[in-house]
Amino acid sequence: MKFFADSADIDAIKELNDIGMLDGVTTNPSIIKKSGRDILEVTKEICDIVDGPVSAEVTAVDADTMIAEGRKLAKIADNIAVKVPLTWDGLKACKVLTDEGTMVNVTLCFSANQALLAAKAGATFISPFIGRLDDINMDGLELIEDIRTIYDNYGFETQILAASIRSVNHMKDCALVGADVATAPTSVIQAMAKHVLTDKGLDAFLADIKAAGIKIL
Repeated sequence: MKFFADSADIDAIKELNDIGMLDGVTTNPSIIKKSGRDILEVTKEICDIVDGPVSAEVTAVDADTMIAEGRKLAKIADNIAVKVPLTWDGLKACKVLTDEGTMVNVTLCFSANQALLAAKAGATFISPFIGRLDDINMDGLELIEDIRTIYDNYGFETQILAASIRSVNHMKDCALVGADVATAPTSVIQAMAKHVLTDKGLDAFLADIKAAGIKIL
């Protein structure tokens, strides 16, 4: 499973990328707002760091303006994936941009039917929001499973990009059910390395090292 950072934090993105833990980045208007920077400027900087896809979201809701914004965003770098909402207009924009050779990430997916439409429109990525479904007592992971089955049944090449990741358990479960990509806050990706027994074992090793006076350098 590929890891995308759902972030515009340049330092955190660099750290993950430098140790090979990053396959791409996703952003959205809320993330850009939090960064306090211009969308074109920060997106360009991220594209210069990461070789993989960098999702940049349109701000329009009608197809024609989405297409125009998508074309402008695509000029930032070759690895831009234009992010459009899963609306009828968004699907229209997806089809046009895809036909022009631009990667498209169709976001705000909450049903298997929506995911099927996105694949038919040629989406590069479909982004089901599992955390938001969990918030309303629905099963976000079940949606990933349903999309996986449908895409595999018909050979769709659209990649399932699990979004709205809230925990390390979400990351594990997405991998188990066959998501192609999971996009998560950098803190969640880093937390995957943590385990109480790892900490306990390291403490014991350090105590023995100190008692034995072991030195390597």
